Amino acid sequence: MSWEGNRRGGVEIYEQRRSVEVETRTVTENGSITTPIDQNLLIDPNLLFIGNKIGEGAHGEVYKGRYGDLIVAIKVLHRGSTSDERASLEDRFAREVNMMSRVKHENLVKFIGACKDPLMVIVTELLPGMSLRKYLVSIRPGQLDLYVALNFALDIARAMDCLHANGIIHRDLKPDNLLLTENQRSVKLADFGLAREETVTEMMTAETGTYRWMAPELYSTVTLRQGEKKHYNNKVDVYSFGIVLWELLTNRMPFEGMSNLQAAYAAAFKQERPTIPQDISPDLAFIIQSCWVEDPNLRPSFGQIIRMLNAFLFTLSPPHPHHPYRNLKPMRQHHQVMEP
Repeated sequence: MSWEGNRRGGVEIYEQRRSVEVETRTVTENGSITTPIDQNLLIDPNLLFIGNKIGEGAHGEVYKGRYGDLIVAIKVLHRGSTSDERASLEDRFAREVNMMSRVKHENLVKFIGACKDPLMVIVTELLPGMSLRKYLVSIRPGQLDLYVALNFALDIARAMDCLHANGIIHRDLKPDNLLLTENQRSVKLADFGLAREETVTEMMTAETGTYRWMAPELYSTVTLRQGEKKHYNNKVDVYSFGIVLWELLTNRMPFEGMSNLQAAYAAAFKQERPTIPQDISPDLAFIIQSCWVEDPNLRPSFGQIIRMLNAFLFTLSPPHPHHPYRNLKPMRQHHQVMEP
């Protein structure tokens, strides 16, 4: 087994050459199928020191910690209470580890390693900034400078383009899973907990708060054409990006005044979308609307999105060198990592 490193458009990709191109899976005693983890990705748990908890979610907690000489983020996942639940969560853990290890990009949170025992643990770099969600809330009612918002959007689009080039659908693109680097200079994408290979596109149930960013075809068969069996493809991430871009430009919550279920119903059954303010450039409005159009096949690729955003950025004057973030509040540094 050999590894080949190469660069494509700023993306570092490691291609694993196998004599057999079929993904290997193992069958457990109860008949469930599990995804194996490459042993080279596992790290010695004795070198891990877990510190203060800095985040939690439905599937686990995130701690600040140390691995050797590195200060890291340590995501500890729940194992489940029943054998079926344990098998499902272990498979999800293995998929997340394998996918995070496959892709390397400056706008993806860096994967360091994982442990299976005694706890299911994923270790990543620890970013000194907070999540994009918390940051946007902290500057309301102010808005991001347009130049800054578009550069954040490009960071996100490049990260997603990398995932799609590697056959990965993220399925949970939202501001909670976007982390700011030091001094809020750039954005990195985190949390592959719901990510899937493009060959695995089962229907999913949304976790709390996620419906506002999810493409309708992820949780509804309304948009399924007659005779189609595959519910969705990687264009679900493009829809989510359209909502995130709208947020970056407006600093408002999508589907304001609606519950999560109301937002889901409005998007899937009424084809409603957040209102685009009149002061947003028609060129940017076009990009947003093309991303969240109902027919997934009409949505652009992230490569096309990057070209459109760059073309618009070219028409703008760069921000004043002494005030590149003139609409941003100065913020005290926090350590905030992915939502588990």
